[in-house]
Amino acid sequence: MLKIFKITAILEGISYLVLFANMLLVKPNNMDLYKTLLYPIGMSHGVLFIGYVLLAILLKKSQNWDFKTFLLIQFASLVPLGTFYIERKYLKNA
Repeated sequence: MLKIFKITAILEGISYLVLFANMLLVKPNNMDLYKTLLYPIGMSHGVLFIGYVLLAILLKKSQNWDFKTFLLIQFASLVPLGTFYIERKYLKNA
């Protein structure tokens, strides 16, 4: 399950960056393309975000994460590039 969490963390981070790129690069130049891409990118990011949070909750006990580490892992899902940091620091064993 740790390997699935690692993959989910990477994909969630990528989807977050793609969502920002859509907002910052596509929206000012092509509003129609932005609106077309917003739903599929947003939906995939939402599913990956929920998966990341749920998998972190399930792995908390098996990985013996203390409360501080668990909060850091959860907080990283809200910060751009945060999931890449978590993957590198806490999940490199997977």
